Amino acid sequence: MFDCDVLVIGGGIVGLSTAYALTRAAPGTRVTVLEKEPGPARHQTGRNSGVIHSGIYYRPGSLKARYAVRGAAEMVKFCAEYGLPHEVTGKLIVATDRSELPRLHALAQRGRENGIPVRELGPAQISEYEPQVRGLAAVHVGTTGICDYGAVAARLADASGAEVRYGARVTVVDRRPWGVAVRTAAGEVVRARVLVNCAGLHCDAVARLAGDDPGVRIVPFRGEYYELERPELVRGLVYPVPDPAFPFLGVHLTRGVDGGVHVGPNAVPALAREGYRWPVVRPRELAGTLAWPGAWRIARRHWRYGAGELHRSWSRRAFTEAVRRLLPEVTAEDLRPAPAGVRAQAVLRDGTLVDDFLIHEAARTVHVLNAPSPAATASLPIGREVARRALAQLGGEGG
Repeated sequence: MFDCDVLVIGGGIVGLSTAYALTRAAPGTRVTVLEKEPGPARHQTGRNSGVIHSGIYYRPGSLKARYAVRGAAEMVKFCAEYGLPHEVTGKLIVATDRSELPRLHALAQRGRENGIPVRELGPAQISEYEPQVRGLAAVHVGTTGICDYGAVAARLADASGAEVRYGARVTVVDRRPWGVAVRTAAGEVVRARVLVNCAGLHCDAVARLAGDDPGVRIVPFRGEYYELERPELVRGLVYPVPDPAFPFLGVHLTRGVDGGVHVGPNAVPALAREGYRWPVVRPRELAGTLAWPGAWRIARRHWRYGAGELHRSWSRRAFTEAVRRLLPEVTAEDLRPAPAGVRAQAVLRDGTLVDDFLIHEAARTVHVLNAPSPAATASLPIGREVARRALAQLGGEGG
């Protein structure tokens, strides 16, 4: 009657980590993953700067803090075990204005509370790490690294032992007392005892297909990147002091495993869930965003910040000026457009940006409703937690 025990929707790094965790925690569990794209990691997982985050930014005790700290160490170990490109580089968080100094010091304190090795630096010490970077003070974070998350996701798919079906877009979810039946756009039907929703940019839509009210709406924010034409200007990873009012880290510089340096991202509203360029507009998705009261409340609350991000999106000169705060040598000619990413940000009805990972359960289902950065870093612990909940539902069938 059942095609599998657990059906996972979404072949990004969280969905594949969940499949990997399921087959390791309960050998013999039949797991199927449905991914609408022709391969894994085509959206958030494969369109970021590849940073293994330390966990310094996140509130002590939060899922983000616990899972990022644990996940960073596990991600390095996973990459080493499977021969995937990675490096523990460390990074600098640099204050370029006196107003940022209290926030920088608070970040250092938060890092220590989260068990992260941090070192506070003055201007001369900044130059020891990054000769071309200028700042009043900095924090060096020793456990930050880089990897290729697309390669990690592909390895998870292979190592999990799950059946992974690509090109399988879910259109119908029929939940019954005995389990869940899912139909794909191609007309295939898959029956499972438990459904796990790791659909990322579409997770709230999948929750509604299952008959559940997610209580949040995914509001997509596009992050636009440039590639640095003179990568020799940057040795490693350089970040600004983030604005505590927003969950984005600001324009930063990241040397990747290929030796290139990513510059960005900014954060602008996307006009589609997969709106990687301004001309990409999906009217139904845009209407859904605009119909959500929380989207308008964000706009009213953060319009000044948003206006600055839009200006940097439309003006390379303005984007360059943001970069020059950290790296004065940079010119507009040094920046070459690179592929953008879209962040799936869960927003409550009152306009609150959900600040932590969010996992909801309902009958026969587990929904991952907020897993933006640092979810790739934390994907192995997140996958274990989601797997634990799915297996608990399997184990409770007799009750």
